[in-house]
Amino acid sequence: MNKRIESTQNSLVKHWKKLVTSRKERDQTNEFLVEGFHLVEEALKHQDLVIQLLVREDIDIPAHWSAPIIEVTAAVAKEISETEQSQGIFAYCKQPQYDEKDQHQWKQLLLIDAVQDPGNIGTMIRTADAAGLDAVVLGKGCADPFNPKTVRSAQGSHFHIPVVRGELAPWMNRLQSNEISVIGTGLQEAVSLHALEARSNFALLVGNEGSGVQKDLLSQADQVVKIPLYGQAESLNVAVATGILLYTLRQQ
Repeated sequence: MNKRIESTQNSLVKHWKKLVTSRKERDQTNEFLVEGFHLVEEALKHQDLVIQLLVREDIDIPAHWSAPIIEVTAAVAKEISETEQSQGIFAYCKQPQYDEKDQHQWKQLLLIDAVQDPGNIGTMIRTADAAGLDAVVLGKGCADPFNPKTVRSAQGSHFHIPVVRGELAPWMNRLQSNEISVIGTGLQEAVSLHALEARSNFALLVGNEGSGVQKDLLSQADQVVKIPLYGQAESLNVAVATGILLYTLRQQ
């Protein structure tokens, strides 16, 4: 028989709620919560990361799902939900971890400098996953990759592609010493997108929605690229620009 939790004052419910609302809680525990059938299905493909499934009492789950289950009341589900129309299904998960041995295998990366919007970060993780990259590195000032909005925007890509956090300057030095070109994005002394060549090893460096890549990081790049604008818009959304550039670099 499944365990059942009825009270919103239960200590586990309070912890799950904090995982939804508090970056500090997520960082201290290396845990996060995913919500909805699609994301839970993706999580279950990596069962070592799933601690428990939390299922609202009126929800039927697929018979092939195999994980410890806690049944919760509608009140508890509402307490831990981050969406307007909750599907009543959650996975309580460990955050994926990657060590230096893993990192030395990565040859195609997306480096993100101080992008603050969780939706943009999630879209960029999803795009890097779709483009077949090896990893995403989030620098200082970026939104939390395990923020519920980020996780929802990435649509399961957290379980497909490594996402790590770190100082970008040392990352760039290490990549360049391993003959991986760092391609920055900017307007000064930049080549056009159309002059950009596909390559097998690269790290694309993109920056903050308003101010772009920090100058000290951009000066460290091997090449700087810009996307031409043919209409009257002043700029492209950073996630859209990232998609254009990643697919240009990945063209075979």
